[in-house]
Amino acid sequence: MDARPHPAQPDAVTAPAPVRTPASDLAAALDADPDPRPTPPRGFDAVAEAVLGDEPATPAGSPLADPVERINEAVRAGRIDTAARLADETLEQAALALGAEHPEVLRLRELTAYIAYLAGEPVRAFRLSLDLAVVCRRAGDTEAAYGNVRSAATAWRGVRDPLLGLELGHDLIGLWTELASEGGPAADEEEELDSARARMDRLTTRARDLR
Repeated sequence: MDARPHPAQPDAVTAPAPVRTPASDLAAALDADPDPRPTPPRGFDAVAEAVLGDEPATPAGSPLADPVERINEAVRAGRIDTAARLADETLEQAALALGAEHPEVLRLRELTAYIAYLAGEPVRAFRLSLDLAVVCRRAGDTEAAYGNVRSAATAWRGVRDPLLGLELGHDLIGLWTELASEGGPAADEEEELDSARARMDRLTTRARDLR
């Protein structure tokens, strides 16, 4: 299997071609914020960047540095089964040694969820990611919680069974709605939540048609 970056979401659409700014709008364009804040990579996008990037995925001197690098090398080489096995083994050992909610263990759990997604296990990837979102929210890290919600949403979109999709989507949207109500990045991107709710409507229709 060839190495592959984070796949595009199935529901993604191609952005329209940019529209030329009329001359009459030039002043308004010049008054616009010249350096708008970019949207940071979230969820599996952020994990994929860490795997494929040049920077070390773990801090120097970390006991997880070498095993995580071996996992990343396996992903980059397309050896997803090997990467999944190494991730599961390393995660079990790291949780015992450092604690299940140690920051480095949480990052390893994010990597494990991403690898499950690449391996075609969206349900496992979803559950790992949603569990992480709960942990991060409890710790007060709304950015990390939302990132993991976005990962869970990406995995959820890969679940084709409508009944299972509805079951998982109920848990996802419940947590997502709570995060959005508390402000922070989830509230800044409510259109993403609206998109998830629209998928729930489509799944409801498909499930009804199966009866």
